[in-house]
Amino acid sequence: MKKILVVDDEENIRELYRDELTEEGYQVELAENGIRALAKFESFRPDLVTLDVMMPGMDGIEVLQRIREKNPSVPVLLLTAFGEFKQDFHTWASDAYIVKSADVTELKQTVRRLLGNR
Repeated sequence: MKKILVVDDEENIRELYRDELTEEGYQVELAENGIRALAKFESFRPDLVTLDVMMPGMDGIEVLQRIREKNPSVPVLLLTAFGEFKQDFHTWASDAYIVKSADVTELKQTVRRLLGNR
């Protein structure tokens, strides 16, 4: 079973993504901030990370950089409510980038693509 770490400071988003991705057959762990995400990244050893860009304290771009230092091969999917981050060259280090939506179709399709089970 593939493992996914969902990182978002909004509890309702974390819960929605966990429910939807669990239903897809993935094992899902949650983290509410960058510090917890990096700790869970070490202990949980996910196959993929979904990562909110805008979080208090350590933002998603910094978490992405630290994940890449630890394991550059783990796919990271950046999520944000703001489309303009696509222009930020730091986000190019991610494997995919989507704008958050209540419709999780794009999220599920992107996760399947990044994990190689189209």
